[in-house]
Amino acid sequence: MNIDAILQTYVIPIGLKILGAIVLWIVGRWLIKFGLGLLNRIFKRSSVDATLLSYIKGTLGVLLNIVLIVAILGYLGIETTSFAALLAAGGIAIGAAWGGLLAHFAAGVFLVLFSPFRVGDYVSAGGVEGTVAEIGLFVTTINTPDNIKTIVANNTIFSDTIKNFSANPYRRVELVAQLDHSVDPEDAINRLKQGLAQIANISESPTPDVEILEFSPMGPVLAVRPYCENQYYWQVYFDTNRLIRRTFGEAGYPAPQQHYAMLNRAQ
Repeated sequence: MNIDAILQTYVIPIGLKILGAIVLWIVGRWLIKFGLGLLNRIFKRSSVDATLLSYIKGTLGVLLNIVLIVAILGYLGIETTSFAALLAAGGIAIGAAWGGLLAHFAAGVFLVLFSPFRVGDYVSAGGVEGTVAEIGLFVTTINTPDNIKTIVANNTIFSDTIKNFSANPYRRVELVAQLDHSVDPEDAINRLKQGLAQIANISESPTPDVEILEFSPMGPVLAVRPYCENQYYWQVYFDTNRLIRRTFGEAGYPAPQQHYAMLNRAQ
């Protein structure tokens, strides 16, 4: 068999098949991307929850890519029924070996169905605190306050305690203010309450709590607890700390000092 015959019989048909498979892959990937983009626009117009939308897109993307691969294999003349059986057998083997992945997948389904949090919520989940960026098939992406993208396995989140700081309309900022023994607590409380009323974004209802929390060797300890929306938490936190320092300085309160020696002499 001469070279021309080999080219006509084997090389050219196989080359055309491979070229067709490449074209089919490129076109198929483009259609999948276009379809998912179109689905995204339709769902956004329908005001579909962003968490559910992200989960649906991820699931459909995986399924459509599997269908595309099977279609390309069929085009190349590979028996797809055998491939499907092999895929099923491989799935069972992988499922047995990597049962944790199935647990993460199931946990992702439950996170979407029960909605303990949504995309954009500020949460503490799976040992990570931050804003939820995406809930995927197996993992959830959380951006921490220091802007680090953190990937947490869904089952780790679902099997642990979840705190959703965005679920309720307001949040309490908890701070303390140490007074010296010589300072009148009631005077300090009144001054702090007047100052808190001037801080931006503090909720008027419920009103800030300023009360005696406990007594330490240095003197009374005040609990300073304003309320605010979650998005203003750190602004109110820092502003309140500055208020405590400024108020006590303007009032001329002495720096708190321990009084162990005085207590011992009294005994």
